Amino acid sequence: MRNSVLTIALAAITLSYSCAQDIENKVDTPTNPPYTAQLLIDEMQSPWGLVFLSANELLITDKSGELIHFENGEKTVVKNTPEVYTRGQGGLLDIELHPDYENTGWIYISYASEEGKEKGGHTALMRCKLNNNTLTNKELLYKATPNTTKGQHFGSRIEFDNDGYLYLSIGERGARDENPQDITRDGGKIYRFYDDGRIPEDNPFVGKEGAKTAIYSYGHRNSQGLAKHPETGEIWDNEHGPKGGDEINIIKAGANYGWPLVTYGVNYSGTPITDKTEMEGMTQPIHYWVPSIAPSGMAFVTTDNYKGWKGSILVGSLKFQYMERLQMDGTKVVKREKLMTDLGRVRDIKEGPDGLIYVAVEGKGIYKLVPKA
Repeated sequence: MRNSVLTIALAAITLSYSCAQDIENKVDTPTNPPYTAQLLIDEMQSPWGLVFLSANELLITDKSGELIHFENGEKTVVKNTPEVYTRGQGGLLDIELHPDYENTGWIYISYASEEGKEKGGHTALMRCKLNNNTLTNKELLYKATPNTTKGQHFGSRIEFDNDGYLYLSIGERGARDENPQDITRDGGKIYRFYDDGRIPEDNPFVGKEGAKTAIYSYGHRNSQGLAKHPETGEIWDNEHGPKGGDEINIIKAGANYGWPLVTYGVNYSGTPITDKTEMEGMTQPIHYWVPSIAPSGMAFVTTDNYKGWKGSILVGSLKFQYMERLQMDGTKVVKREKLMTDLGRVRDIKEGPDGLIYVAVEGKGIYKLVPKA
């Protein structure tokens, strides 16, 4: 009798978990979204990151290596950009402004760089200033090592927190069994710096022998989304899993996010990577996707311009070519919506100073989501 009760209880738990996952992984496609997508900046092949200098002035990185200055409806190619290693997923990547940009003028750029003694490239972080459509005062703040000719998993996103610390994500460069779990190696990590590239004294691995002391968290696969929560100030990331198991995580100091020892995905061939989805001492994602959507770009909605969207997370899907809206209840996803379908691979998303949403789409350019009356 006791065994029968236990069997029934375990079955109920399994069913409940399965139903919860069905709800979590169900995605709706609204027939009347609260916006019209207007192509603001056209003819861009691989727009990767964008940032607003003012309400009508943007800088947009293109993976090819071009940095575009858009002002008053005109595009200008910025001069003296960093030399980039364009291979596979590598190239000119993210861009972010200093929190006090108006006074400091600092612009931060991540990119794939060949600098170093080995062939190939790895992710680098620089800061610079913009003067007459030319980058000046260029400073290399961090360069991951060693270079490799592999073309995958460079990351890379940049975000500042409320205390002025700079966070940078770098993918594991296709070396899943070497890099993510080893704090003496770059790759598969999120890093934290002062705004000038110095390493904060309270970073979690300062004082650990051999450690890369810029590391803030580890066990990541390939994070292409970083965003600051508008209420808590926490840094959230989204990252690519293998086949299944894309994740959203809240980044904590010293936390291990498990890759590749735990995952909700499998190899692209369908064979298992591990039989574990959780392990003691490893931090669980707050959300994961099965199947994978290949997430890139991430923004919290703080505006009231789109009915029902405030508090949501917007994430780009590279694989299925749409923008996803995640309706949140605290840290729990309660609804998913598929938006901007069939336009192309959504690479980045930003809420502009005008309270409108701007979306970078590969092969198209930058869309502005104009709210419906």
